[in-house]
Amino acid sequence: MRLKDKKIGFAVTGSHCTLDAIFPEIDKLIAEGAEIYPVISPSIDLTNTRYGDAIEWKTKLVKSTGRKLINSITGAEPLGPSNLLDAYVIAPCTGNTMAKLSCGITDTPVLMGAKAHLRNQKPLIIAVSTNDGLGFNAKNIGILLSTKNIYFVPFGQDNPFSKPNSLVAKMELLTQTVIAALENRQLQPVLINLAKEEFEFRR
Repeated sequence: MRLKDKKIGFAVTGSHCTLDAIFPEIDKLIAEGAEIYPVISPSIDLTNTRYGDAIEWKTKLVKSTGRKLINSITGAEPLGPSNLLDAYVIAPCTGNTMAKLSCGITDTPVLMGAKAHLRNQKPLIIAVSTNDGLGFNAKNIGILLSTKNIYFVPFGQDNPFSKPNSLVAKMELLTQTVIAALENRQLQPVLINLAKEEFEFRR
């Protein structure tokens, strides 16, 4: 078990269409010996969507991790002073969360947890899921890629022709990314091809 006794914060933000993909990864982390501490954004805490009701997602997170959800800024702040966590994951990480993180804004439990954790010089892992990763958020991804102690789950364009600015992490690589990050390494390659389409040159 490569993560035996490691304590990992697992923060979830409101890319509701990708929430199903995180639960197999939580199971993998636990199978590797990790203890998971779930943190949720207000969007996960309060918003019902066509992908599921808030109470369903929250119940599933509690069952998967076996721990009470951290859903307030005051609940997340002690993660720093207590030096509790070995790593902190944000998956999925929306463009909104990345933009705020890159600007030092801490107005949600997820962002407070990230700020509190980073003060201890330990790895923060981002699994991006945003429709504007190659648009408004491109600069924020660049800032975070070049920031000490921040690592990315390898990501790529999921639908380059219909949504050319959209970027999504390959969630199946999350556990490997965490293991590498705990060794102060970025899992490579960072940029991968997720698209089913072949390269197409259009006039």
